[in-house]
Amino acid sequence: MTIHREGHTVLFVLLIVLFGLNWLVFSYYPQSPLIQNSAILVSVIFYLLILQFFRNPVFDIATNTKHVLAPADGKVVVIEETEESEYFKARRKQISIFMSPVNVHVNRSPVSGVISFFKYHPGKYLVAWHPKSSTENERTTVAVKMDNGAEVVFRQIAGALARRIKWYIREGQQIEQGQEFGFIKFGSRVDIFLPLDAEVTVKVGDITKGGRTIIAELPA
Repeated sequence: MTIHREGHTVLFVLLIVLFGLNWLVFSYYPQSPLIQNSAILVSVIFYLLILQFFRNPVFDIATNTKHVLAPADGKVVVIEETEESEYFKARRKQISIFMSPVNVHVNRSPVSGVISFFKYHPGKYLVAWHPKSSTENERTTVAVKMDNGAEVVFRQIAGALARRIKWYIREGQQIEQGQEFGFIKFGSRVDIFLPLDAEVTVKVGDITKGGRTIIAELPA
């Protein structure tokens, strides 16, 4: 387990702020151990809560060209056939994974291939489960073309708490299955759009692990 680079500055600044607040508590209440100890306890708990937002687990990734891996830790909230109107402009199978504030926030590529499309959309911050969040919220759309010609689209969607999406990819770049491609601060949602003949291997309510859980199988 490591700390993600997106958390380094936040955690450093927070440490300084909490240190300063505790120094003030000790200065104003020098004869009150209860208040002093309470301030320390609250500070430690709060710091650990923020720290866990930026944890980045290290593990081996079992790659397979037939498998589609979960792009994020979270819970499957949508499985349906829908119209993907931005890139495919056609019907696709959609799987949506909701990331709560307690989940790992690293986003990983579900398949290997070349990034054939990337676009960032500024937008609103509706709650991630709102029906319009996938089209009106801040988001990115990524299409990956696999070696066999199949394409998979996945979308980072910011929610009510997540106000900043980060990505580390560009069009034309080769990306490997399970490779980190982005980060959503404080949780949100990731949508995946698959060919209609893909076999979904999860169900609504299932818990996923990014880069480890197989959420679908593609035809040979």
